[in-house]
Amino acid sequence: MLEKLKLLEENIKELDVFRNRFTIEDIADDKTKEWGLRYGLFETIQIVIDIACHLVSKYNLGSPETYAECIELLRKNGYITSGLAERLAGMVGLRNILVHEYVSVDRKRLFEFLYNIEDFRSFILEIKEHI
Repeated sequence: MLEKLKLLEENIKELDVFRNRFTIEDIADDKTKEWGLRYGLFETIQIVIDIACHLVSKYNLGSPETYAECIELLRKNGYITSGLAERLAGMVGLRNILVHEYVSVDRKRLFEFLYNIEDFRSFILEIKEHI
């Protein structure tokens, strides 16, 4: 669990660097940068999902059928706040789009997610209170 949290922290730092170094125009003009952004967000969201589902399983918080339900069970059991759970559920939706509907991802919307990475930091802080 601590290794996953450390990896999440490292990914957040890399996403910060990406956000500060590139613009939406940069990723529109360079497919490699767009792929980097897609994968960076995907992996970071997947780590959050892995942590959430691990905690749900470890502490017998319920029987989720979806990744979003793992997030909801953490909220329901007081591991994360309602506002954070709602925002993370939206990120799970982005992850699903990145995996299943990668052709239809709006670059601008994708880039704008870089301004929500504080939610990942909040997730780390709230989870660390419980482990």
